[in-house]
Amino acid sequence: MAIRIDGNSLSIPQLYELAHNNSKPIRLSDNAHKAVKKARMVIEDWLDKDATIYGVTTGFGEFSNVRIDLKDIEQLQKNLIYSHAVGAGDPMPDEIVRAMMVLRINTLAKGYSGIRPETLNLLINMYNSGIIPVIPSQGSVGASGDLVQLSHLVLTMMGVGMVSYKGKIIRASKALRLAGLQPVTLSAKEGLALINGTQMMTAYTAIAVHEAVRLMKLSDVAAAVTLEALKGTPRAFDARLHRLRPLRGQNDAAANMRRLLRKSEIRRSHLHDDPRVQDAYSIRCIPQVHGASRDAITYVYDILSVELNSANDNPLIFSREGIHIEGGNFHGQPIALAADFLGIALSELANISERRIERLVNGSLSGLPRFLTTRGGLHSGMMIAQYTAASLVSENKVLAHPASVDSIPTSANQEDHNSMGSIAAQKAYRILKNVQTVIAIEFLTSCQGMDFSRVHPKKKTIMQAGIGAQAAYDFIRERIDHLTNDRVLHNDIQTILSLIQDGSLLHYVEKQSGILK
Repeated sequence: MAIRIDGNSLSIPQLYELAHNNSKPIRLSDNAHKAVKKARMVIEDWLDKDATIYGVTTGFGEFSNVRIDLKDIEQLQKNLIYSHAVGAGDPMPDEIVRAMMVLRINTLAKGYSGIRPETLNLLINMYNSGIIPVIPSQGSVGASGDLVQLSHLVLTMMGVGMVSYKGKIIRASKALRLAGLQPVTLSAKEGLALINGTQMMTAYTAIAVHEAVRLMKLSDVAAAVTLEALKGTPRAFDARLHRLRPLRGQNDAAANMRRLLRKSEIRRSHLHDDPRVQDAYSIRCIPQVHGASRDAITYVYDILSVELNSANDNPLIFSREGIHIEGGNFHGQPIALAADFLGIALSELANISERRIERLVNGSLSGLPRFLTTRGGLHSGMMIAQYTAASLVSENKVLAHPASVDSIPTSANQEDHNSMGSIAAQKAYRILKNVQTVIAIEFLTSCQGMDFSRVHPKKKTIMQAGIGAQAAYDFIRERIDHLTNDRVLHNDIQTILSLIQDGSLLHYVEKQSGILK
């Protein structure tokens, strides 16, 4: 069944699904088709009147004062794309490019850009046919939008450049032919309509924040397993305490910890003879630290939900009034700040997770076998897993430095404040991947630790952890055995990472313990 695109109702989960799976075709809604057609009629009317309109009958940037003859209108749009396709660096991931395509389609579907319906339909048909443009990842400063990357996207619509099609990298012209599509000859305003916008930075940030929502819940789950392995106390998660600091993220994280640790036999086994008054910050302050990141992630989610359905072209065409307004909706500052905030919030989830990993492998702190092995010396156990977590956390500290505080002028100072949103977004995406791996390492080490702590110290019977923590432990242990002799832990980490990324681990935990906040 086709998904209708109307320019106003695209959600982050929908975008995520369309980015990772194009088995469902997309179609323009009837209202969107009418809106696009009306805006185009306004453009055609202005051309008949030989009006002066930025990017339609003038040059671009500092050349906005140069009048273009009507006979050169098509050449102007072609030159725009050719001159702006100057990307550098590695190609962007396929899912990000697909997200870009959907986002651009959705923005154009609002009917404020003046593109021809047939040109928009070509982009839709390319997506539906599985044609994925090969787009370099570097070159955007995020002010007039992601001009460079979007130009490489439009090149392929013109039959120029390379695409991924049915698992092979081939020329765009060949892929279009194989899919039964014709390359476009851009008409007035169309090049500008296709490349003004924040679709690259929005794609990266929207995909990252969607996964961040799942990861913030899994961070609570990993922390719960660690608490059980370390025989910590859940007293610090008492609802009465958190009501006195009514931050939503903190209270939600505390509620999750209480839910995950319900009916813990491990806790009952040391309830009355535990000499510790309170745990270290990385355990005791889980709600405060995780909660702050949660609130930041929620903020980013809200900003991106608006940007998905915004018109960020220039100039914008108001067909009802028959006017055009030049402005700056293409400027990436809202996304740049949000992406930087997302990167910082995710980095903190990894920072505290790595400290819990250290407590697990450090026998002096945990009371567990050193490096979680009973054969220390000949075997190193989980020693180096913590090294990897420490490396990723340190990398995140560099990546989390805000890109949005920088600006560099371009286009002879006509574009004298740039957001650097594309850099912020790509950093946030990279940080997300690092944090997923750190959380995977915490699951690996905490399950190994729980193998020891779940044995009753006197009765030598096997105790159950809290319902949610036990569910996570069981799910992982079905796939990864206890570490007795040293083996290649990379494989174990990758196994857990796949369970994090495909959502199956969280789904199982919630199925057993109830939906987490």
